[in-house]
Amino acid sequence: MEKKGCIKCGRRETGTKDVAMTGTGLSKMFDIQHNTFTVVFCKNCGYSEFYNKRSSNASNIIDLFFGG
Repeated sequence: MEKKGCIKCGRRETGTKDVAMTGTGLSKMFDIQHNTFTVVFCKNCGYSEFYNKRSSNASNIIDLFFGG
């Protein structure tokens, strides 16, 4: 079975961070950050993907990053 890695560099070392962002309209004007995401990034090259925290299952995020 072939091991998958980062789509940019092929390495398998990842990190994750949770981030919050504003939307548009009034939420942007009042800096209300109601959009939350988990960012998965390659520790080698920095390639990153954002996953919506509300719709992503935490246990599957790394698999999604590697194309699984």
